[in-house]
Amino acid sequence: MSNPTRSFSVFSEEDFKLLKEAVRHWIQTNEESEQTSKYANLYHRLGRAAGTP
Repeated sequence: MSNPTRSFSVFSEEDFKLLKEAVRHWIQTNEESEQTSKYANLYHRLGRAAGTP
């Protein structure tokens, strides 16, 4: 029988904040497109993951 492995965070809370800031910058510097919509969704998911609005 194998032992259960411990789960651990790959990203820190600070990492999520930095990623969110980078995605926000990308959204603001690119024209509206289908790709921009995908980045906007990612921005919101990163906020939820970091516990920020």
